[in-house]
Amino acid sequence: MATQYAFITRWKIKAPLTEVWGSIHASLEWPGWWKGVIKVKELEKGDADGVGGVREYTWRSILPYELAFNMRLTKLEKYKYMKGEAFGELEGEGEWFFEEKNGITYIQYNWTVFTNKAWMNYLSFMLKPAFNYNHDVVMGWGAKGLAKKLNAELVSYK
Repeated sequence: MATQYAFITRWKIKAPLTEVWGSIHASLEWPGWWKGVIKVKELEKGDADGVGGVREYTWRSILPYELAFNMRLTKLEKYKYMKGEAFGELEGEGEWFFEEKNGITYIQYNWTVFTNKAWMNYLSFMLKPAFNYNHDVVMGWGAKGLAKKLNAELVSYK
């Protein structure tokens, strides 16, 4: 039986919303600044904003395995919101929310997925805390990498 995981990640970066948005939206470039992202490959082009497009993401973390899954961008409201549908080794959805106040861009990422790897599901009773910790570490790498890429102050992340 597949195991569900639900995460909420929040970043605050002292950088213009347009730059933060652009960096997150341009996920083909993530391997250049987000530690843990091994590769991103475009499988299907979407519309002019990428909606409908599919990309394959391969991740490596502090745990000794790689994870690959596809994401289809299903909704986009420029500078405010992006939503994608995951399928492959993970199945579910991810949502990015963006807002700028007083020169600080607030980012929230909601990630709700089920694992499709048999060993992950079989051992989930024991490994779920490690997978949760692993997710937090990888998202921390993303926050730090984005701040460095934008030469901006990372105000907070969790």
